[in-house]
Amino acid sequence: MPSAVGGVVSASAPVPLFVRDEGRGVPIVLLHGLGGDHTVWNGLVPHLADRFRLLLPDLRGHGASGAPAGAGFGFADHESDLRALLRDRQIPSAHWVGFSAGALLALRLGLDQPEEVRSLTLVGGSVYTDNHTRGITERWAETLRTEGVDALALRQLKDLYYPDWIEAHLEVADRLRDELPRRDFRAATLWAKEAAAFDERGRIATLTRPTLIIQAMNDEVVDASHGRILRQSISDSRIRILAETGHMVPVERPAETAEAIAAFVTEVERPRTGEPSAPLSRAFP
Repeated sequence: MPSAVGGVVSASAPVPLFVRDEGRGVPIVLLHGLGGDHTVWNGLVPHLADRFRLLLPDLRGHGASGAPAGAGFGFADHESDLRALLRDRQIPSAHWVGFSAGALLALRLGLDQPEEVRSLTLVGGSVYTDNHTRGITERWAETLRTEGVDALALRQLKDLYYPDWIEAHLEVADRLRDELPRRDFRAATLWAKEAAAFDERGRIATLTRPTLIIQAMNDEVVDASHGRILRQSISDSRIRILAETGHMVPVERPAETAEAIAAFVTEVERPRTGEPSAPLSRAFP
């Protein structure tokens, strides 16, 4: 478990992560959220792998990545795993894309390890976890505890997806109800406790990396106002707002999300090749 020394949280030993590694070029690491795995990004891969090297890890205790008994699930632990992943693959720095709790993790990396971060893309993220989001995740835990997996699946379908989208994609609902009974919720539960206390309002103004914020107007998990807060708090940032979209942005809007990331990363990389770049402070078209 992590320990605190002089007020600074230290991480447990790195855990080897399962990683889907595709494409060639500038590296982009895509981080899933609580209880998910790398497959949340499947819809983006065809749009990006021909231009970039994509690394899609399963975070410790999620998907195909294990975790030893007594492993910690704090942000410092996840950061330790991801830094080891870069070292093992001889990648000095990468563009980091995070979704939901993965966006919180990406933001923490940008603040803690800026030398390993070329840019950040925060999808459905926030600078702090508010009472609304805490209430949603607590309701999921209570539903699972008192009513079981089927009830949790129904609850999450209502909370996570835009209603019109899920009605048009009932196969996603069927897949979620089929997969949930096979998931191990221990890692997600422990990480959720850490995420509930996430608050970087005191440090956000020090963030030095270019940042793209992608926020859904109809997000029932992370209120859309958090996108505006991030935009106002990060000097070198831009925002893309998606209408008629729920929390599951990578699943509901994969093509638009991928193209926004590709355009942003390309622009950030342009000065590295000597080409002129547009100011990052303007709104994303």
